[in-house]
Amino acid sequence: MPLRDHFHPPLSTERRWESFHAAWLGSLADALNRDLPPGYFAEEQTYAGTSIEIDLGTFNGERTPRDVQETGGVATLPAQVWSPPRAAFTLPAVFADDFEVRVIDSREGPRLVAAIELVSPRNKDRAEARRAFVTKCASYLYQGIHVILLDIVTERLANLHNALLDMLQAPADLRQPEAVQLYAVAYRPLRRQEREEIDVWPEVLTLGAPLPVVPLALSGAYCLPVDLEATYTDALRRRRLAS
Repeated sequence: MPLRDHFHPPLSTERRWESFHAAWLGSLADALNRDLPPGYFAEEQTYAGTSIEIDLGTFNGERTPRDVQETGGVATLPAQVWSPPRAAFTLPAVFADDFEVRVIDSREGPRLVAAIELVSPRNKDRAEARRAFVTKCASYLYQGIHVILLDIVTERLANLHNALLDMLQAPADLRQPEAVQLYAVAYRPLRRQEREEIDVWPEVLTLGAPLPVVPLALSGAYCLPVDLEATYTDALRRRRLAS
């Protein structure tokens, strides 16, 4: 099924992009779980907006009788929670959306080995949001975690692959042309003869055109083919957008 525009009418008025992202992540995770070797599994994670916990200090006020717990007929207050001293200072921050499939190696305890990242509009919205997203991806790569980056967002113009290359201090001639806004890129961090390197497979995506097959590495020597076209079509069927 050719790539469609999920962020402008008519499709954006029929289905929310968040729902489609969730469906595509489910299709990708299902496909990976059929093909992953024993000891590995894939699971999707979706969270639009920060999942950082709210500071309980926000809810100032006296305890009311509703806060009191009764144990064996005796009313008791909950145990006191230690509070740190006031912070020396507070910095403004932006936290990246999570629309990703995580591949876990469970053979020696759960260990994240790969992630497929679906870009959201918020990831491309502001400089701070773009920096938060590429910092997350760069952190994965520096930990030896393999990454696929998928961007089908048409309502924000920013190339996060190029921004990631800049953060990794890659040569400027490796950047995609500024006109490229939709893309799929696979990254494989590995060591070769004492050299630490990242293999990169960039693919340009085009509305109305089929999607490619990209490699997902589980180690320096083992890769799985990820059929974006098949999983995208399955996601469309999940949301009754294709027969």
